[in-house]
Amino acid sequence: MLTGLDDIRGWQEDFYRTLHRNPELSHQEHTTAAAVAERLRECGYEVHEKIGGTGVVGILRHGDGPTVLLRADIDALPVKEDTALPYASTRTTTDPHGTEVPVMHACGHDVHTACLLGAAALLADGRNHWSGRVVALFQPAEEVGDGARRMIDDGLAGIVGNVDVALAQHVLPFPSGQVGTRPGPVLAAAESMRITVHGRGGHGSMPQATVDPVVLAAMIVLRLQTIVAREIAPADPAVLTVGSITSGTKSNVIDDHAVLQLNVRTYSDRTRTAILDAIRRIVTAECQASGSPKDPDFDVFDHFPATDNDPATTARVRAAFDDHFGGDRTFDLPLQTASEDFSDIPTALGAPYTYWGIGGIDPDTYRNAEKAGRVDDDIPVNHSPHFAPVIQPTLDTGTQTLTTAALAWLAPS
Repeated sequence: MLTGLDDIRGWQEDFYRTLHRNPELSHQEHTTAAAVAERLRECGYEVHEKIGGTGVVGILRHGDGPTVLLRADIDALPVKEDTALPYASTRTTTDPHGTEVPVMHACGHDVHTACLLGAAALLADGRNHWSGRVVALFQPAEEVGDGARRMIDDGLAGIVGNVDVALAQHVLPFPSGQVGTRPGPVLAAAESMRITVHGRGGHGSMPQATVDPVVLAAMIVLRLQTIVAREIAPADPAVLTVGSITSGTKSNVIDDHAVLQLNVRTYSDRTRTAILDAIRRIVTAECQASGSPKDPDFDVFDHFPATDNDPATTARVRAAFDDHFGGDRTFDLPLQTASEDFSDIPTALGAPYTYWGIGGIDPDTYRNAEKAGRVDDDIPVNHSPHFAPVIQPTLDTGTQTLTTAALAWLAPS
């Protein structure tokens, strides 16, 4: 079946370049979704559109057998591209806050989309070799963490029915042509929190008459660093980052409040709960110590679930990859601190899942950086304005992984 790669490579690469040149932000993926739906119809899929806004599902049945769900995300980021590619994005758009922003496929979702369309075509062309049902799911708004949930809330389960296994992948800053798998926790859960602490404003020359929220916020930032360092076991990975502090408008005016925005990454519900509880405890205590006139406000947003690969499913996929690619192209994927909402879909459908990584960096470029000890310096990572996966063998590899993994479940015809 995979010999059909030669037949699809031309249109697949063209589709990828067009998509990379024309990225769309989360919940704005209308052109992308329409192009995906059109290609799925050409391949003979039953197509469902506008699920959860801009989600697309293609279903292909051939005889009796298991149902395999393959998922790709389709949204881009508000990043200004700086890759010098001939098909680089120069697009701008208006974000949900009404601000004009640049747009780029800086996370590789264009790779995911093109690979799943390629796998959908191969499975359709080779349907006489398998029996069962393929569900090709194209999810919007992964970057804001609610695209999967919106598709679920919009009746996804009624559209796809029973699913035996769910599979997904992500292009990562590893050598192109390489495939990494990992059983158990692979991506972190993430929570963003907005904290408003209250002071008493006044003139900068008379601080004794105020409760300075900037000083209060600074004390909070320092104390928060002790949570992971002193309250979480060293063998339990966790990250707490304060990414934003805002207060005041003028150098000689003490404002009456400050706003901190922070992000937490964990791999278990127990650790997540412990950190969030500690944040509330420390912030409340610091406010009391500073004489804050009222309690702080906490707002948790942008929740991403942990991605915890089913061991049996992962072992089955890894065996299929080892058999197809050979051991020199498969590796054990390191634990990733990035986050995803893919797992919301199989969790809601009651299906086991696994999520793997494919490399997207030119192998020679990566090898040279590795030899020089400069991988972190010279290899652009996801969300960088310089992130530019090489088209090949990235697309070939990502198409083969999805097809090979699906065939590990689909019954022989």
